[in-house]
Amino acid sequence: MPSSSASTTDATKSASASGGVQSLERAFDLLERMADAGGEVGLSELSASSGLPLPTIHRLMRTLVVCGYVRQQSNRRYALGPRLIRLGESASRLLGTWARPYLARLVEETGETANMALLDGDEIVYVAQVPSKHSMRMFTEVGRRVLPHSTGVGKALLAGASPEDVRALLARTGMPAATEKTITTPEGFLAALEVVRRSGYAIDDNEQEIGVRCLAVPVPNSPTAAAISISGPAGRVTEEATERIVPVLQEVARDLSEALANTAAAQA
Repeated sequence: MPSSSASTTDATKSASASGGVQSLERAFDLLERMADAGGEVGLSELSASSGLPLPTIHRLMRTLVVCGYVRQQSNRRYALGPRLIRLGESASRLLGTWARPYLARLVEETGETANMALLDGDEIVYVAQVPSKHSMRMFTEVGRRVLPHSTGVGKALLAGASPEDVRALLARTGMPAATEKTITTPEGFLAALEVVRRSGYAIDDNEQEIGVRCLAVPVPNSPTAAAISISGPAGRVTEEATERIVPVLQEVARDLSEALANTAAAQA
């Protein structure tokens, strides 16, 4: 049997490790809450949303500031820091690499350009694309950022959010018109999200670019909010084509979700 002093040491180490894990979990939770709030918050807001006492939040934020993952503004509010950019870009590239075989399958089965996009803060960022084999095809630069209200992937990603959260996001970003068909009012966008929830897919009908239609669905249970889509000329992505393409999109999204879940389980 171990001596009493050894037992005490082991217990102390165990408690320390447990406290370290808890602090890590809390730090990541605060970063997630900052991202959900648009990237900038005050300590009192974090305390109210997380339920943690202010001294605990202040200690964790001070550590995150020193590490460069959070920065303190001149108004004493806290914002997500620049070191997160490198982590996010690397993770996005890896997720895009995993998704490419599934996007290639979409291109093979639909004939149109396939994309994968994430919701990053208040913006949509495209992380992967496989182009169509048609001579007339759509290109979206990987890494491009757009506002959610004018895109099919934006609608697909926000369809599961509460109306309050959607309104708050739109208030932060504004709703500039990319084309004459862009939805430019919160009420119009919320009505479009209701259609997405009922139908199970989203449409960008000449709203980001005239002459282009996009069909999108979310990737269910993705570790970060993600959607896949196809885009092509409006003359090819017709109502008749939509009936054929949407089931393929939904099937590929489910298969990609399963693959991501299996990858996460294998790494756990």
